[in-house]
Amino acid sequence: MIWELELALYALLLVAAVLALWTRDLIAAVVALTVYNFMAATLMALMGAVDVALTEIALGAGVTGVLFIGGVSLMNRRSVD
Repeated sequence: MIWELELALYALLLVAAVLALWTRDLIAAVVALTVYNFMAATLMALMGAVDVALTEIALGAGVTGVLFIGGVSLMNRRSVD
């Protein structure tokens, strides 16, 4: 495997996780979590677990993102703290 690609994906995974924790805008946090799930699925596919990666993309990045955006649209977009 290409270790440079894996290292870059791990770095993007970490950046997406920190961005999801630090952002105040809830829609931006949902987008960061969706990017996190997509990067995790890409890493799983590179490791050879293609079935787990497809499940992660379908559920983690797809369904969960849509449900989170639907939930955030029903409340205030900005967090109160």
